[in-house]
Amino acid sequence: MIAANRGASEADGKNSALRISLPFENIPNPYVSPELDFEFHYFFTRKFWFSYLAKALVIMPGGFGTLDEFFEILTLIQTGKIKKKMPIVLFGEEYWNKLINFETLVEFGTINREDLDLFFLTSNVDEAYKYIVSNLSSK
Repeated sequence: MIAANRGASEADGKNSALRISLPFENIPNPYVSPELDFEFHYFFTRKFWFSYLAKALVIMPGGFGTLDEFFEILTLIQTGKIKKKMPIVLFGEEYWNKLINFETLVEFGTINREDLDLFFLTSNVDEAYKYIVSNLSSK
């Protein structure tokens, strides 16, 4: 998250952090607007608030926490528990294609082919931007 916070800060924008209390990685990064720095004890409350407030998600390569967040939000959208339009971009094609073979999920019948349309995979910033803007501006 530090890159997004830094970019917003350098553009003189306010930006937030929804941190989780952990024995490591618990220091707020220096680019977060102090009045918008929130710390949560439970993962589920943090995920609730970021999904409730988000208009779109750009998911960068990450570890277990990133995967947990991606799959929970994706499942909530897939099952209609999140009804609002929320474009999801998986950024970094090489990483995501090595990590998850989405076609295997379709092949084994664990998801429908249409479920692959719930997110957009790219390594191009302009494509990611166009995808988000077009999905937020379409009714």
